[in-house]
Amino acid sequence: MITINENFLKLEDSYLFVTIANKVKEYQEKNPDKDIIKLGIGDVTRPIPKKVAEAMKKAVDEMTDSKTFRGYGPEVGYDFLKEKIIKNDYKKRGIKFENYEVFISDGIGTDIGNIVDIFAKYNTVAITDPVYPAYLDTNVMSGRSGCIVDGKYEGITYLEVNAENNFIPQIPTEKIDMIYLCFPNNPTGTVITKEELKKWVDYAKENQSIILYDAAYEAYIQDESIPHSIYEIEGAKEVAIEFKSYSKSAGFTGIRCGYTVVPKELVGYTKEGNKVQLNKMWNRRQSTKSNGVSYITQRGAEAVYTKSAQNEIEKNIQYYMNNTKTIKEGLEKVGFKTFGGENAPYVWLKVPEGKKSWEFFDELLQNVGVVGTPGVGFGPSGEGYFRLTGFGTKENTEKAVKRIQEYYKN
Repeated sequence: MITINENFLKLEDSYLFVTIANKVKEYQEKNPDKDIIKLGIGDVTRPIPKKVAEAMKKAVDEMTDSKTFRGYGPEVGYDFLKEKIIKNDYKKRGIKFENYEVFISDGIGTDIGNIVDIFAKYNTVAITDPVYPAYLDTNVMSGRSGCIVDGKYEGITYLEVNAENNFIPQIPTEKIDMIYLCFPNNPTGTVITKEELKKWVDYAKENQSIILYDAAYEAYIQDESIPHSIYEIEGAKEVAIEFKSYSKSAGFTGIRCGYTVVPKELVGYTKEGNKVQLNKMWNRRQSTKSNGVSYITQRGAEAVYTKSAQNEIEKNIQYYMNNTKTIKEGLEKVGFKTFGGENAPYVWLKVPEGKKSWEFFDELLQNVGVVGTPGVGFGPSGEGYFRLTGFGTKENTEKAVKRIQEYYKN
């Protein structure tokens, strides 16, 4: 008899964004004439830079010539891309890495889901609440939690972030082994200072913990004092793995490419207390269980760092941030209390008094024709909040805000 991984049975029936998509689909089927504006999922709408497209076309042409054809590539990525990453994303900030410390993948989501493979099942886990669902779900699948009780999984430490603590997670009083942090934050759109981030690095060093740091939205930081990488903090190489992506910066959501940095200084421990380099473990894991990212895609990612592409990317980022500003200021004019949106493309808002997050979702969909994301979908502390994204088009964003203003002006 084939048995299953019963940890999957602990998961809620449907992934958050699948639930939203199904609700929207059902409503549209019943109301085919309704114009629905989607400001829920964090997918981009601006095209990739021209230099990126040119580089990928050139790479395709190379594959048609036996002299330049490439077969299987390195599972952990080509050096030509790693060198660009190190030079442009780290060296200019005074951070040094070797090529073997950078691992190219098809995106942050994949690596966040797979990184748990190299850690023991009995490690304790802490997540911020609310949080990007994948951090939690992958650990539930791996057996690091109990069942869900009153909206929370047993065995998982929830670090509440809300308006009362300025959306800054508080250092836990107990010892935690695996800590997930995401800044600029998804879903709240808020950021963390170097001073606050240093507290986490110090905590991790003191407790021999690992910080899994999601920096997917670092390109949107407008405040120069906010860190773009956890490695800007002294000692972070000893305790942190960092994930970055081209999806939200260079428009790669339909192409898929990102990278993970596992510093050589980073170690884990056997049950006997012997040190093991996590870099070597991750390299072994990727070499065995990953096919790597295509040569064509990596040539496109390499072109992201050209001056021309960077100019286009900056214009697109400002386009999305202007949308976010439109949402934030527009909602505040009719009495909504908003958070974030200044260094990230998300606006986190309080729903009207007396309503639940999903009730507000239904109200916006059915009465306003606008789709967002219920805060409670990101965790129990998200109840009473709602996320709207600046990733839509300028026209749709302005139209959505006008609709919301007209509906809630009284």
